[in-house]
Amino acid sequence: MFTESKFTLIAGAGPTGLTVARQLQRYGVPFRIVEKSSRPFDGSRGKGLQPRTLEVLDDLGLIDRFQESGGDYPALRVHRPDGETVEWRMDELHEPTPEVPYPNLLMVPQWRTSELLAEGVPVEFGVGVDSVEQQADGVRVTLDTGEVVTARYLVGADGGRSTVRRALGVEFLGTTHEDEQMLIADVRLSGLDRSHWHVWPADPGFRLGLCPLPGGDWWQLTAPPTDTPAEELVASVDPSITITEVGWTSRFRANIRMASRFRSGNVFLAGDAAHVHSPAGGQGLNTGIQDGYNLGWKLATGDDALLDTYEAERLPVAADVLGISTDLHRRHVTNQDDAMRRDDPVLRQLTLNYRGGPLAAEHRTAPGAVRAGDRAPDAPLGDGRRVFDLLRGGHATLLAFGPQSTLPALPASVPVHHVTAVAAQQAYDVRDSALLLIRPDNYVGCATQDPQDVIDYLKLIAH
Repeated sequence: MFTESKFTLIAGAGPTGLTVARQLQRYGVPFRIVEKSSRPFDGSRGKGLQPRTLEVLDDLGLIDRFQESGGDYPALRVHRPDGETVEWRMDELHEPTPEVPYPNLLMVPQWRTSELLAEGVPVEFGVGVDSVEQQADGVRVTLDTGEVVTARYLVGADGGRSTVRRALGVEFLGTTHEDEQMLIADVRLSGLDRSHWHVWPADPGFRLGLCPLPGGDWWQLTAPPTDTPAEELVASVDPSITITEVGWTSRFRANIRMASRFRSGNVFLAGDAAHVHSPAGGQGLNTGIQDGYNLGWKLATGDDALLDTYEAERLPVAADVLGISTDLHRRHVTNQDDAMRRDDPVLRQLTLNYRGGPLAAEHRTAPGAVRAGDRAPDAPLGDGRRVFDLLRGGHATLLAFGPQSTLPALPASVPVHHVTAVAAQQAYDVRDSALLLIRPDNYVGCATQDPQDVIDYLKLIAH
C-alpha cells in the first residue's frame, strides 16, 4: 500500500491531524493517519471557530458545510442571585467587509468539526504510536498493534499527552494548576429556551453555564468541579430545568504548556502535542488547525529547508496565542469584571503574521499596511469573483497590481492575475504597481516591484 519511507505518518485524527491529512491529500502526497481511540471523538469541547480558521476552511472547500453545521454565538443571559436577569454579548456581531468575509466566531461542536474534516480521509482508528526511532532518511515507528513502519515524516498531532513528543524527549514547558479545574459536559434538557447562553453566577465567581449547541438539541454544561450529578446541579439553580441525558463529560484542568521545539529531525509536533491552552478565548483548536495548514503544504514539498520554517513561523505564534489565552484564563480565576469579554480583535487571529520570518520577503521601500508575512485579505474583483476565489486550491498565486511593463515567466502551477479593482487595491493598500506572491497557505510571501524577486522567491517554496 505504501512505499517504504515515502509516506507521511500522522499520529492523531483530531482537527490538527486531519488538517495535515487534507493538505497532503490535495497535493497527492501519500500518508497514513492513525488514531489511538477506537472511534471518533464525540464531545463538544472546542466549539468556537475563529474568523481566520474559517478562511482556512474556505481554502479547503469546506466553508459551506461548516456554516450549515454551525451558528453565531448567542447572547448571554445572566441569571443573577437576586432573581434579575441581564443580557449582553461577549462580542458584538460584526458585519462582513470586503477584506473580511467571515468576521464572527462560528460555533460548531468539536465532534462535528472533526467529522467534516474527516470526510474522505481514511483514518485508522484503534491504532496508536508505541515508539519512535529517528533514522537518516526517515522515522521508524512501532505502532501499538505491533506493526513497524518506516515513514519519511511523522507528525505528532496526538494531543497534550503526546506519545510522539515524549518519545522525542522534547520538553513541555509550562505549568499545570491542579486547583483550577472546570467540569464540562454535553447534556440534553427541557425547560430552557435555546436562544441564549445561560449563566448563573456565584458570589463571587461562577456557578453554572448552559450553552445551546447548534445542529441539534444538545447543550454544553460548564461548572466548577463537583461530584454532584448534573441533574442535581441544574435543579439547584432552576428546578424547572430537567436534564434528560448526559453525554460526553470531562474535567478540564488548567494545563498551560508549550513544547520547546516543534521539529526534531523528520518528526513534527502540531496542535495540542505542541501547545496546550486554557479554553478561554477559543484559541487552542484554532491554533492547531493553522499549525496543520502551515505544515501540510511544506511536507508536500519534501524540502528540508522549507520544513525548517514550520517551527520558525509557528512556535512564536503559538507562544503569543498562549499568552493571550492565559491572560483571559487569569481574568476568570480572579473574577475580573471583564472576564467574559471576547471583543479583543486579536482573538479572531486575522492579525497573526509571519513578518520578519524566513519566508517573508518585503522588497518595497515604502510598503503599505499589508506587508510580506501578513494574511492575504479578501476583496471583490469587480467581475463577480473575489480574491479568495483566485487563491483557493493550495497553489502559490501572483497578484500583479497596477501597470506592469514586464512580468516574470512563472511555472504553469503559479497563476498570475492582473488586479485592477479599486477595492482590491484598497484591501492590499497598494497605491501604484506591485507584485505580491501569495503563498499556498494564503499569506503574502514576496512583495516587490522587481519580477526577479518573485522568481527567486519561488525557488524557496516550490519544489
